[in-house]
Amino acid sequence: MEAKNADLAALRINRSAGSEAAAPGRRTPRWLTIGVSAAMVLLGAVLLINGGALGSALPVRLTPATMVSPMRSGAVLIASGYVVAQRKAAVASKGTGRLVYLGVVEGDRVRTGQVIARIEDADVKAQLAQAEANVQLSRAELHDAERSLARERFLSDSGASSQASLDAAEARYQRVKAGIAAAEAAVQAAQVALENTVIRAPFDGTVLTKNADVGEVVAPLAASAFSKSAVVTIADLRSLQVEADVAESNLEAISLDQPCEIVLDAYPDVRYPAVVARIVPTADRAKATVQVKVAFRSYDARVLPEMSAKVHFLPRPSRAAVDSQPVLVVPGTAVAERNGRSVVFVVQGGRAVEVPVVAGRQVGSSVAIREGLRPGVQVVDSVSARLRGGAKVTVQ
Repeated sequence: MEAKNADLAALRINRSAGSEAAAPGRRTPRWLTIGVSAAMVLLGAVLLINGGALGSALPVRLTPATMVSPMRSGAVLIASGYVVAQRKAAVASKGTGRLVYLGVVEGDRVRTGQVIARIEDADVKAQLAQAEANVQLSRAELHDAERSLARERFLSDSGASSQASLDAAEARYQRVKAGIAAAEAAVQAAQVALENTVIRAPFDGTVLTKNADVGEVVAPLAASAFSKSAVVTIADLRSLQVEADVAESNLEAISLDQPCEIVLDAYPDVRYPAVVARIVPTADRAKATVQVKVAFRSYDARVLPEMSAKVHFLPRPSRAAVDSQPVLVVPGTAVAERNGRSVVFVVQGGRAVEVPVVAGRQVGSSVAIREGLRPGVQVVDSVSARLRGGAKVTVQ
């Protein structure tokens, strides 16, 4: 019996031995598992730091590097206003008539005395012709009166004529002379009336608005509801100033010839040097403000009347504690430290590109850039810790 059991045991399959023999062939080496895990962690970190260089792009906003005066950081007051031409005229006709010629449109430059428009003048020319004819008639009568007076004097001297006849001849002569003067004055009046049918530019300037068209009736003061007064409006664009309202409580900070900077809403990146030209000597009771007129130091053809503007009133140079030379600045948030150096980021082809710069002093909330950047270059205005060179970005 025992021999039979031993034979059966010999025929049984040894599964544990097979498992032990096969296990070494299926087991993954521990060093490989650790290496793959480390690589995956490193790849995830790179993707996270690069802001999704292989995934989603980082949203960024751009702002230009601009030249500003450092004195702007010491502005004592900022006020809003509008650009206004100090030399402006609504050009109208001195006479009433139908407009037959208009030689300008909006934006045209005109010179002093240049013909802008004409009104119909046929009736005025007829009056002038009649006045000139009356002068000729009066001169003919004067010639006859002179001859009659000379004859009466001769007869009076010879005793052949009475004193009354002589007096009548002299009176007629004087009357005819006065008639000539009146006729000549009528000619001058007709000439003036004819000249008044021509509308000329009163000074060098630019046409701002065209208020009438050919065929419309114009009058000096719009005598009726169907007539126009001003034909065009012109302004001298070299007389532009910003008229700003300053609160009465801040008026003590303003003085004549005080340096300023003007920033137009149309060109927010341009700062125009200016100076306080006039403080209007009256206040607005309703608004508790005083109007201050600020003049541009130089002419710029881009500046137009009625543009909105902000005026930065600056300390006088003698009291300013900063250099007056303009400097290139970017927002303080646009400068970052990468590998021990100051950099800003620009966007090229949808990727962030590091630009090394040499940063200077603080100018308000901005930072002066001494080297590495040009005015007008668009830089990322707020650099996050995730932003790196080569990262995919999208400009908002």
